[in-house]
Amino acid sequence: MIPARAHRLGVLGGTFDPPHVGHLIVARDAAAGLGLDRVFLVLAARPPHKRRVTAPPGLRLEMLEAASADDPVLVASDIEVRRAGTSYTVDTLRELSARYPEAELVLLIGVDQWRQLADWKDPQGIARLATVAVMAREGEDPAAVDPGVSVPSCVVPVTRIDVSATDVRARARQGRSIRHLVPDAARIIIERETLYPPPAVQHA
Repeated sequence: MIPARAHRLGVLGGTFDPPHVGHLIVARDAAAGLGLDRVFLVLAARPPHKRRVTAPPGLRLEMLEAASADDPVLVASDIEVRRAGTSYTVDTLRELSARYPEAELVLLIGVDQWRQLADWKDPQGIARLATVAVMAREGEDPAAVDPGVSVPSCVVPVTRIDVSATDVRARARQGRSIRHLVPDAARIIIERETLYPPPAVQHA
């Protein structure tokens, strides 16, 4: 639940296929660095810039809810799962703005996303609806990146965590442990559903 007094709400989108500790740590770092009351972890059900997502939206959402359930700041959001069609950030921000009219929305993106911002749907609309905060890991310099569009932004330092969803999926398919890379609550779902099986036993 979002308290009525909440005045700064972070929005961190992703496919979360699966959600891993890196997602949670950078979300928490951004919340601390920017004074955010809550951070919405918005599951991109049908992302426009990714050709293929392995796990179905319902199970990705279940993993995300499980992974963030014990954190009072992080909130798993199904806003894009419930909305038909391609998942566009500007549409999500518009819906959140209508839902929380008194709150300031802060869109949290990585340096790679900042670099591609001109390719997003209505980047100027995004800037009107939210403050754009670029999460910079050690060694990254957002100021050296040209996003290809004039959008006001700020930078928030976050911890460099060398884990990716691609690596987690690969380890799972190889039968290697994903403990400590994925929150246990999400790992249990991965194992229960055999979400990332070896190629020879993948479901048709």
